[in-house]
Amino acid sequence: MNRRDMLRTGVAFAAASALPAIALAKGGQDARKKAAPKKPAPKPKAPRLIVRRAKDRGRGSHGGWLEARHTFSFSRYRDPRHMGFRALRVMNEDVIQESKGFAMHPHKDMEILTYVLGGALKHKDSLGNGGVIVPGEVQRMSAGRGIRHSEFNPSKQDDTHLYQIWMHPTQRGTKPSYAEQKVPFKDRKGLLKLIASPTGAHGSISMGTNVNLYSALLAPKQVITYPIPKKRHVWIQIARGRVQVNGQLLHQGDGVRTSDAGTLKLTGLRSAELLLFDLA
Repeated sequence: MNRRDMLRTGVAFAAASALPAIALAKGGQDARKKAAPKKPAPKPKAPRLIVRRAKDRGRGSHGGWLEARHTFSFSRYRDPRHMGFRALRVMNEDVIQESKGFAMHPHKDMEILTYVLGGALKHKDSLGNGGVIVPGEVQRMSAGRGIRHSEFNPSKQDDTHLYQIWMHPTQRGTKPSYAEQKVPFKDRKGLLKLIASPTGAHGSISMGTNVNLYSALLAPKQVITYPIPKKRHVWIQIARGRVQVNGQLLHQGDGVRTSDAGTLKLTGLRSAELLLFDLA
């Protein structure tokens, strides 16, 4: 073998020897690429919360026997920024003195729910219905094409504390009707219990509007969650105690709303009672 042949053979051998190393290096790079950690998926955005503070509500009084707090415009309280939310039109927190109340008066085309927090409320209407509701019960009156009723505190010594809630009906001019439903406290401890709905599902009271109303009783540090259904809206009203909603501190009488998708986390800070409205 001459010198020229030897040089050619050496070059070929060196090139062949390098091939596995090059392949190994490429393989190592590929392995590193495959082993690189994936970027974590972005966290879903928390629903935006708009708070309506208890102290900012309107106030009403009838001769001193009624103390009312109006979340939305009602009677002499008018605020164009607070005319309701979705189907919700009235959210009144009332305290009625003993042996006082509203004389017979008319309603039309409105779904009216009464939720008693303390004391009792006596009802009588033009359909012939009558009775007394107490905490642990919910009352629904579908005013439809027209109904008259009266509401009184039957006690001679205790105030009546309640929420009266008006909602726009899905249809106008329907036949008026009335119903009462028990809502046991044990069914609401640490749970969102459906208490009113369009279909009367799960033992709830039926009503003529596209709203699902839940009630819950929370002990301190107790947590419940509520995934907001698609294309729905939520209003939460704190009836008693203190609650955190996605970290937002809410006191008795405060309300909060959202129209965003996501999940609501509700944490009791004191023994609390709340209402959650799921609205179209």
